[in-house]
Amino acid sequence: MNILNPRRNHRGDGDGIFRMEFPLMQWLVALQYKGFGNHLIITRLFMLLIGLFSIAGIYKILEVLFNKTILSLIGAWAFSFSPSFYYYTINPLPDNLALCCSIWGLVFFFSWFKKKKLWHLFTGGFLLAIGTLCKLPFVIYYAVPFTFFLLEFFRSSVKVKSLSNGSIFFFPIVFPALWYLNVIPQWHGNGIVSGILNNQVSVRTILDYLNHNLVSTLPELLLNYGSVIFFIAGFYFLIKNKAFKDKRFILIFVWSLAVLFYFFFEINMIGKVHDYYLFPFLPILFILVGYGAYNMLQLDKKIYTYVVYILLIILPFTCYLRMAGRWDTNNPGFNKDLLVFKEELRNAVPSESLVVAGNDESYYIFFYYIDKKGWGFSHNSLSREKLESMILKGAEYIYSDSRVIDENYEIAPLLGELILEKGSIKVYRLKSPSLIY
Repeated sequence: MNILNPRRNHRGDGDGIFRMEFPLMQWLVALQYKGFGNHLIITRLFMLLIGLFSIAGIYKILEVLFNKTILSLIGAWAFSFSPSFYYYTINPLPDNLALCCSIWGLVFFFSWFKKKKLWHLFTGGFLLAIGTLCKLPFVIYYAVPFTFFLLEFFRSSVKVKSLSNGSIFFFPIVFPALWYLNVIPQWHGNGIVSGILNNQVSVRTILDYLNHNLVSTLPELLLNYGSVIFFIAGFYFLIKNKAFKDKRFILIFVWSLAVLFYFFFEINMIGKVHDYYLFPFLPILFILVGYGAYNMLQLDKKIYTYVVYILLIILPFTCYLRMAGRWDTNNPGFNKDLLVFKEELRNAVPSESLVVAGNDESYYIFFYYIDKKGWGFSHNSLSREKLESMILKGAEYIYSDSRVIDENYEIAPLLGELILEKGSIKVYRLKSPSLIY
């Protein structure tokens, strides 16, 4: 329960301390497990609660920007059925809490913009700091207040007041700054910080990633096909209504540029599969969706009204149809024997035993299902020398779903009795060092 020392199961015989983003969400889930027991439904419900607050945040940011209830309701409804948001809202991702806090941080900032209440200003800064702590990419949301206070400083005749207000908002950023300055130097081999500056893939692959995110991820996973027309309409009405004349337009525009910069900087890491990396896009996308749909309702021809209502009605269905496959227990995206035989695999050996486990490209999934700690391997990359080293450090068992590994003529002499075989997974006792040497 030490929030400063988050641990992982792929830890060998070490302490497993692995500091990435500040583990507030994980710690809050762990706290609930302490109180109510180790039940996955607790995680699901907590994530869902965070998601509901995010939906409410989208409603409020639209309300504070446009002061039109119908527009706010449409935007919040459409956001609820963004396929990516819909899917991940019951999954334990720190991105969920980061998104929620960051949305509300800007809600309070824009509320201060209208009402000039200092508590709105401080609360907005505090929530944006929490969002950044939970997930570093959300630091780009500071583009909004930074742009505002920079412009105000140069325009205002009372510069001291501008600096004072800016200090109130930005003071909480001290906490994520201290955390990341301390932990980022420990992120060896992590591509998130270096992004495209440390790109290892070809230009052709990068262009393929860009095309995939534009023609597939954006309409299918982020927006929902039912919202695409609203999204396009949003751009049309921005121009038609000359929204650029609104003094807040520059803030939204710079925010959009910051998110796009993040996307291009991280494109080699986002690839085609990490759609949750694109969570920072969601509020901007659904501001446009709500704005576009509302303005379509204001058009004279009834046909546009019918189109809007039909599209809003189908959003839940198109969302579910797109994401239903991700809950397919017959094709979960990893070795399904881990899911089917979870309890047997967990009970095969004593819970405190150190084990070797694989193949697992993630180095997390296998350990999660067998509920053990130790050393992972992937792509059959376990040599006799590596396994001997693990045994000398305390490894007692090996979980393997690879016959290439456990039938290898060099590794087989290190294996003792077969403890359990379930589906493709075999559990062996490893021979003690005294029997090896």
